[in-house]
Amino acid sequence: MYDFKHNLKGHKPPKVKLNKRKQEKQPRDWRKLFHRLLRISLFAGSATLAVAGALLGIQVLRESDYFTVRNVRVIAQSRVSEQEIAGASDVRIGASIFDLDLSLIGRKIEENPWIARAEVVRSLPDEVVISVVEHQPRAVIQLDYLYYVNAAGEVFKLLDSGDRLDYPIITGIDRQFLLDHPAAGQAWLRQALALIGELEGRQLFNLADVSEIQIDLEAGLVVHTRQHGVPVLFGQDDFASKLDRLERIFADLEPRLTALHYIDLNVADRVIVKVDPKYAAGRNEKQGRKGVS
Repeated sequence: MYDFKHNLKGHKPPKVKLNKRKQEKQPRDWRKLFHRLLRISLFAGSATLAVAGALLGIQVLRESDYFTVRNVRVIAQSRVSEQEIAGASDVRIGASIFDLDLSLIGRKIEENPWIARAEVVRSLPDEVVISVVEHQPRAVIQLDYLYYVNAAGEVFKLLDSGDRLDYPIITGIDRQFLLDHPAAGQAWLRQALALIGELEGRQLFNLADVSEIQIDLEAGLVVHTRQHGVPVLFGQDDFASKLDRLERIFADLEPRLTALHYIDLNVADRVIVKVDPKYAAGRNEKQGRKGVS
């Protein structure tokens, strides 16, 4: 019998040699390579010389009189004079404009309590421009002394003798509370400012009718009327609707403010009016005397 396995194992196909093309080495073109390297070297050298020349030119210009400060210009100020801001900047006329530390100059200017932000830029070749944003008072707060409060609820300036006092007065919290709880203190001040904003647009009960806005950490905001100092309890929210309810009856209440102990606006859809116990007792006593007589 024919053995196929033996045949397959024993029979091997002959190895075939592959034809290989013999590669010949090409001679290097040294002249071409030399010219290429020369061009690269010349380009790199030219670039280096150009950069060095530019740096040298800049240095010469920096040290020349062309870039010395000849003017300091202040824009956007109203309360603080241009001379005062320029003086606080400590920019010296004749100094190199490139030697100025603009950030440091801005911080010096912001030390003025009226200045909220100062931006300082170079206007080449010889001018420094200072742009400022000033604090705008929205109220006065009674701490250990009187201070201005801006629209963000930030206490920013101690009042001087020449400062205006015709702003709403905020009372009720002290300096230590603001130092110990700055976030909470600022939140209370923003609420007081929100109520001030609502009062500004009113016709029947507005800031002209208010002597002070008191912050009570438990009861919320309490407005004291200019006449007789009657407390009006506003709480901490929904000031517009509370003022709507008060204005509907204030014309009737105003002549009787002297007899009122407080007005409470914190009950929904109502105005609670509490008569002063002393006035009520006096009235009852007077009526009793009339009855006896």
